[in-house]
Amino acid sequence: MRVAVVGATGNVGRVMLALLRERAFPADEIVAFASQRSAGARVDGLTVRPLDEHARLDGIDIALFSAGASTSREWAPRFVDAGAIVIDNSSAFRRDPTVPLVVSEVNPHALRSHSGVIANPNCSTMQLMVALAPLHREAGIERLVVSTYQSVSGTGKRALDELDAQARADLHGAQMPAPDVYPEQIAFNVIGAAGSFPEGDDHTDEERKMMFETRKILEDESIGVAVTCVRVPVRVSHSEAVNVQTREPLSIERARELLAGAPGVVLEHVPSPLRAAGRDEVFVGRLRRDDSHPRALSMWVVSDNLRKGAATNAIQIAELLAADRAGSAVA
Repeated sequence: MRVAVVGATGNVGRVMLALLRERAFPADEIVAFASQRSAGARVDGLTVRPLDEHARLDGIDIALFSAGASTSREWAPRFVDAGAIVIDNSSAFRRDPTVPLVVSEVNPHALRSHSGVIANPNCSTMQLMVALAPLHREAGIERLVVSTYQSVSGTGKRALDELDAQARADLHGAQMPAPDVYPEQIAFNVIGAAGSFPEGDDHTDEERKMMFETRKILEDESIGVAVTCVRVPVRVSHSEAVNVQTREPLSIERARELLAGAPGVVLEHVPSPLRAAGRDEVFVGRLRRDDSHPRALSMWVVSDNLRKGAATNAIQIAELLAADRAGSAVA
């Protein structure tokens, strides 16, 4: 089996390569692709190849994409035409009704409907779905109110560099560099809108993604979803304050039991971004009854946005595809 990683020099691409090795993915060869300016660089022991008109795509079985929506729209169909299955981490195909949007622990059955492209959800949606799916299966979800606390690594390496440079300057008594990636400084600050505002919309694109993707993944268009996405000066791991209103009564004791037994979930008292960083699980804590509504509860959800929020889920999907292929070959 040959596996390609497209966007291999980015934050998520590097984690994808590390995880393929870490999890001993059954690949005979791994090919790292990136833009022309990164060609020749070494990442995880591999020499990066340029993704251009001369790129050889034949013989690749699975392609993991994390290079942005425009690259995915242009190149994913080419990989599919060459015989690969594409697992895409961008927003390019998530709204396409013919493309399954998959969280490995939640809706792996959706993989059966793919036609060559499988979409990875937004990182904030990803961790939320792992935490909510067991509750939805048990009691149904009527309404969600979510506030995110999103780390800067979700914006990319330049955002991490900006946070580091601003914090370093301030702590050393120097003038803080002017913001470039964000509209104002991110160090020692909270920016009350993560993402960008589409024309004519007072919700950010990050908020719209979470609203749409939640309903698609849980296969329930009737769920009410209210989201506020916020950027905080944390390097890695997104946090979410979540209020869940269920359709049927659900006790806190039963909710704890469901979450404690759910795949990919670690139930804690008070999870934190630092402790979640470098881990593949979704951490859930502060589980409590919402006294303002008889069928509502609140929780705090934290996960590493580069791992489970992006790279890990893509690798888990690839593992499901590889296992299915191995089973088919044996059969």
